[in-house]
Amino acid sequence: MKTKLLFILRLAVAIILIQTLRFKFTAHPDSVYIFSQVGLEPYGRITIGILELIAGILLLIPKTVWAGATLTLGVIFGAIVMHLTQLGIQVNNDGGVLFSTAVVTFILSAIILYFYKKDIPVIGKKLNF
Repeated sequence: MKTKLLFILRLAVAIILIQTLRFKFTAHPDSVYIFSQVGLEPYGRITIGILELIAGILLLIPKTVWAGATLTLGVIFGAIVMHLTQLGIQVNNDGGVLFSTAVVTFILSAIILYFYKKDIPVIGKKLNF
């Protein structure tokens, strides 16, 4: 049961990450607006898209789940900070959907990393929480 639930969580986070790529890689106006607001257009948009693609793939490979979850936490933490400092909770009248999705993705990634912490090279087996 736990294995199936963790797979569903991994798949959900991977889908969230990967489905946003079409906006980033096609320079969708909303994506361009967001990254322009924080001064990272276009290189930041493309770099974040590449990192999200890598994280999504790593989450789907059993031996690299920990790396995918860690990368996701880093990228999404940055997104949350940008929302709280420069963008605001609502972006282009989206009702806070992007922010809420980022928070949910962050929480799910933290849960995934917790259950895969033993797989982290060198320190994984020493983490006893």
